[in-house]
Amino acid sequence: MIEIRGLVKVHPGPVTALAGLSLDIPKGMFGLLGPNGAGKTTLMRILAGLLEPTSGTIHLDGVEVTHRPELVWPRLGYLPQYFGFHPNLSGRAMLRHILELKGVTHPAGIDTLCSELLERVNLSHAADRVVKGYSGGMRQRLGIAQAIAGDPGLLIVDEPTVGLDPEERHRLYRLLSELAESRTVILSTHLVEDVAILCPRFAVIRDGRLVTTTTPAAARAAIEGLIFEGEVGRADLARLAKQHHVTQALLVEGRNRVRVHAPDRVAPPGFVPTPPTLEDAYFVMQR
Repeated sequence: MIEIRGLVKVHPGPVTALAGLSLDIPKGMFGLLGPNGAGKTTLMRILAGLLEPTSGTIHLDGVEVTHRPELVWPRLGYLPQYFGFHPNLSGRAMLRHILELKGVTHPAGIDTLCSELLERVNLSHAADRVVKGYSGGMRQRLGIAQAIAGDPGLLIVDEPTVGLDPEERHRLYRLLSELAESRTVILSTHLVEDVAILCPRFAVIRDGRLVTTTTPAAARAAIEGLIFEGEVGRADLARLAKQHHVTQALLVEGRNRVRVHAPDRVAPPGFVPTPPTLEDAYFVMQR
């Protein structure tokens, strides 16, 4: 269990990245959902011991670790949003280099460990190919391999699916879901789909503050019967958005299908009730 209380981070400027955030993160998969600039990456870097907060406290399994990152690092696996690999090294050589830098050991030797990790993330077939020839998803899986070395109890992944094609994204979903069975995995993302697929519980963050902590089912249930959908001409969309809270405007077969949140259940003419999605709920929370 991670207990965060009153966490504040003010960067020079001053720019307030976190404004008194308090949050409990249990074992298993936990999502942090919010727009770019919400403070998610700042929070991840503080939890990883890479950045000191201005104030507030963090307890990991009852131990205060706010200013003692050396207590976190042995238990931590971290995949930042931007992970740099040497493009001319093979996947195996790159992983071996990272593990040596981290000081990770194995009874059968580091080469055996590298092979086991590459097998775990389904990269054995590409272990000796240079990293510059890897797809985005393969690079992310190589990043996961270095993060889970040493079997950490806490795994932090920051925006891991950005830029991946659908097949690679779902392959990564399966891997993260498997890893969450035996540890705490914190998934930071601005993509609602990531949370809908992976996270039994998640927090929404905006402007460095906690908006809510909930579950996908509870978030959808809270707006049941309040979402309506209809077709709107291109010229009428801006006018509609001024009069109603538009949660989504989607092109379907070249036509604008628009979803609105109507808490008074008074929908625009021609709109009909529709089951809410987690994206609808997220945009309602963001108001």
